[in-house]
Amino acid sequence: MKKLVSFVLCGAILVGCGISNLGKGTLIGSGAGAAIGAGIGYLIGGDGKSAAIGAGIGTAVGAGTGAIIGNKMDKKAAELAALENAQVETVTDVNGLKAIKVTFDSGILFDFNKSSLKPEAKESLNKFAEKMADMSETNINVYGHTDNIGSAEANKKVSDQRAAAVAKYLTQKGIAKERIVADGLSFDFPVADNATEEGRAQNRRVEIYVSANEEMVQEAANGTLK
Repeated sequence: MKKLVSFVLCGAILVGCGISNLGKGTLIGSGAGAAIGAGIGYLIGGDGKSAAIGAGIGTAVGAGTGAIIGNKMDKKAAELAALENAQVETVTDVNGLKAIKVTFDSGILFDFNKSSLKPEAKESLNKFAEKMADMSETNINVYGHTDNIGSAEANKKVSDQRAAAVAKYLTQKGIAKERIVADGLSFDFPVADNATEEGRAQNRRVEIYVSANEEMVQEAANGTLK
């Protein structure tokens, strides 16, 4: 089932969120990585607006089911932490279930103001797709973000194109198209101060969210999730 997520504008979430590290990827635990509000399935901005993480499955999820899914997500997050030039965090979706957020610096993926993936970006995304091959019971959202230089229209366009480029490449590498939703969020979700070049560099990023779909929830409830 394709995940449908509705985003609205929000301000800065947490200065430490979304900062990719050059070289070896990093894993941030749920305590530090879950932004304000992410523990209840939302990223809450400084302006009070929010963005949902995940899609509601329509039924309550028991504690035992949540624990099984959480354990699986923790293990996968640890695997994904080996990705080059990526930051990996665990967050919580709208169903109260653990989810994974992987952030890539746009400078690693794309040349300035471009939306064609760099060769080294393809290598990182190849590894991401390989590591996700055994988790078909998940939904994947890809979001492009920019700094605030230029018009909202121009930034929306480039963020859309970058998110679409990543999503298309992941489908080429075996992730089912129906599992992926891609969207550009322009400069609406900054994680750092756009007044500085360092802050703007942090805001130029692509985020990939991995969350449990209904199939995973059902398998966990039935005790058949591997």
